[in-house]
Amino acid sequence: MVNKMEQIINAHEVSISEANITLRGNIYTNDYCKSWIIFAHGSGSSHKSVRNISVAKELARAGHSTFLFDLLTQEEDNIFENRFNIPLLANRLLMATRWLMASRYYKRGTHIGYFGASTGAAAALMAAAKFPQNNLIYAVISRGGRPDLVEEKILNTIFTPTLLIVGGEDRDVIEMNKMAAQYLLNCRISIVPSATHLFEEPGTLDEVIRLAIEWFDNHVPNILEQTR
Repeated sequence: MVNKMEQIINAHEVSISEANITLRGNIYTNDYCKSWIIFAHGSGSSHKSVRNISVAKELARAGHSTFLFDLLTQEEDNIFENRFNIPLLANRLLMATRWLMASRYYKRGTHIGYFGASTGAAAALMAAAKFPQNNLIYAVISRGGRPDLVEEKILNTIFTPTLLIVGGEDRDVIEMNKMAAQYLLNCRISIVPSATHLFEEPGTLDEVIRLAIEWFDNHVPNILEQTR
């Protein structure tokens, strides 16, 4: 199990509005913020997912404030093709990033990481490639992700440290991640033994959380030591 820090997690329900689109989300913080992690969940999931919330809260306990939100409105999510429209999902992630940076929750200069799952992982990588202040996005994590849905020429421009976490029993997705890893310039693949695509097996989600905290802790720039 991931060790739980004795800290109070503050939860906030938020709405993001831009260009006549309103998206719902949750923010989890504690009194100490090493960085911000924005989640991009996979198709069919939501910011209300118990598993997503569990991961977000554990990262917040470890000092990484987290932002869960829905990349699509309910009406958009009813159109199946939208769930695999990676440019659309990436633009929504950039929209959420801009919103966060302008919000009262964000301290100027704090670095931001992306945590993507399934198709959301492809959106996270594309957003990292397109973000105008590329050095502000300091790390990306893909959990059971589909980085292969991003064009090779885009993958080959991403210098952001990227961790690809895949379940040991999710064999097709392992191969898809290995293919994408050939083009990513700074990545590592971590395979969680006995885990299937959703990491529902006992202890497997805890291992994902441990790997995520380690990756973000190891890559957050030292400049954030000033915020202690």
